[in-house]
Amino acid sequence: MSTPATDIPNSVWNRAYLKEQLNKALLNPVRAFRIAYLPLLMVYFAYGALGITAIAESFWVKQQLKMSAAELAALGVWLTLPWTIKMVFGELVDSTAIMGSQRRAYVYIGAGLVAGGLATLAAAAGGSLPNLAPDTAYKIAMLLITVGVVLQDVVADAMTTEVVQRENPDGTPRPQADIDRDLGMVQVLGRLSLSIGAFLTAGLGGWLASFLPYSTVFLLALAVPALSATGAALVHNGPVKQRPIDWRILGGGLAFGAFVLAMAFGNVAYGQEIVFVVSMVVVIMMLRHVVSGVDPATQRMIFYAALIIFAFRAMPGVGSSYTWFMIDVLGFNETFQGTLAQIGTGFALAGMWLFSDAITRQPIARVLLWLTLVNSAMGLPNLALVFGVHTWTERVFGVGAHGIALIDAAASSPFAQLSMIPMLTLIAIYAPADRRASWFALMASLMNLALVAGNLGTKYLNAIWIVPRGEYNELPTLLVVVLVIGLVVPVTTILLLGRRLRRSEAARNGIT
Repeated sequence: MSTPATDIPNSVWNRAYLKEQLNKALLNPVRAFRIAYLPLLMVYFAYGALGITAIAESFWVKQQLKMSAAELAALGVWLTLPWTIKMVFGELVDSTAIMGSQRRAYVYIGAGLVAGGLATLAAAAGGSLPNLAPDTAYKIAMLLITVGVVLQDVVADAMTTEVVQRENPDGTPRPQADIDRDLGMVQVLGRLSLSIGAFLTAGLGGWLASFLPYSTVFLLALAVPALSATGAALVHNGPVKQRPIDWRILGGGLAFGAFVLAMAFGNVAYGQEIVFVVSMVVVIMMLRHVVSGVDPATQRMIFYAALIIFAFRAMPGVGSSYTWFMIDVLGFNETFQGTLAQIGTGFALAGMWLFSDAITRQPIARVLLWLTLVNSAMGLPNLALVFGVHTWTERVFGVGAHGIALIDAAASSPFAQLSMIPMLTLIAIYAPADRRASWFALMASLMNLALVAGNLGTKYLNAIWIVPRGEYNELPTLLVVVLVIGLVVPVTTILLLGRRLRRSEAARNGIT
């Protein structure tokens, strides 16, 4: 006689449910993979693998450059700006073929720029540029690398919307819900590929930097742009829909780029702030032009979602001073910092893998609220280290600075890469067929302007609480301020706008 379902203990149902959810989390990214996705995933992988130079770069900058923490933060602002003019690259990719290619050729150009930047870093670190100051060589190299990565990223973003099949093998249209689901999973796979690249090279970069000249590490990293170029060579997507150049986008973007360069090289007072304000105006105007054909409910939904994510991403950081503190006071050498990066990227990869399915199904406001709270909590170990709590924990529990740093890296990393998945999914779903690269680039420009705002905040805070190399009295206060701002501003924004976003989502679903 069979047992009625009502007689089965709840614990059995709970175990079965948990097993089902775990299997889904583990296997969904594998099931979502298609061989057609491989070329674009190789580009994302190469982006993550550039982290192989991170440890060598940090130590070389500290040892050889004369730039202060505030100056490095200011440089970070300028290096973020190429990401805010992605609309120029996006418009070119959408409308202009180079040697008959709207995808492959642009990846090759980007890979060449990255290779040029890495070669410049290697030459500067090896003393092969006697007529060029190391600080200047560093700025040139980082600009080349940044522009090259931006160009490749634009192409990969466009391809994420093109690799998803819109029709069944028999030619009939696929259900829109299935298409949307695949578009979301391609974004997940892209983030996973980036995380895998970072994971596989993080510890390796620290290990190499511990016994090789930093110049050699930069030269070895030339394998990374070669990898993205190989991915481009494997692209076999069908013909891309080409359209005439939209000079409102391209012309406006080029004019804006020229304006940014003039401000950067003209040493204009408050130049970064002026560029930020002008950037916001230009990007918002271009976005209004691109989304003019989208229904009002969807426009409002994207608007509120973008505001919430903007607030989340615009938070300032501590800057380079905490890295210097880890080197000088805590004694974290290249190998250990590589270990920290390895652990962090490993747990980030696991978090992305396990939570990606759930994240794509959850409202954006709810996801970012939890991420904000978790990120704030995970900042407490760093605060404990700068206040010297590790001396007490080592005496009482046998866990010193190295142990606390390892625990913090393992606990905090899974949440860092999750924040962009909901927005990327939203962008992919509503990307116009003839403007995919431009649409992605403009939305990414807006999101990257948030990073500019964050870097400006970092610069301001480092100018108020000055932390020179070797002097860290102001670092605890700086870190407290950063943690408080990073908690209060996003939570307040989410509470104020989350309800409006939910209403817009409901209205949009009512339309569709």
